[in-house]
Amino acid sequence: MDQISSDLDAKEELTWALDFVAQDYITAFDRARAYLNNIIGDYPKDKRISLINMVWQSNNVKGYVTEMEATAMLKLAKDWNVEKELVELVLK
Repeated sequence: MDQISSDLDAKEELTWALDFVAQDYITAFDRARAYLNNIIGDYPKDKRISLINMVWQSNNVKGYVTEMEATAMLKLAKDWNVEKELVELVLK
């Protein structure tokens, strides 16, 4: 995480995200999903695909993606109407 946040010049954003999750671990995904859907739902489709791909690649850095992570990404992809594109990216 630290390397990716450095590469993206996003240290402050990483701190924000970690604080967001720490507020309530149990509801963190649902709160994040609502937050992201409110913002990203209006993005152009190619941008939504790029973002979900970035999430997939970031999770895959460790060499694998857990079932929980994959399920979360599929939910986001469905919300953003890019589920088919995520599956195609994963199969590559």
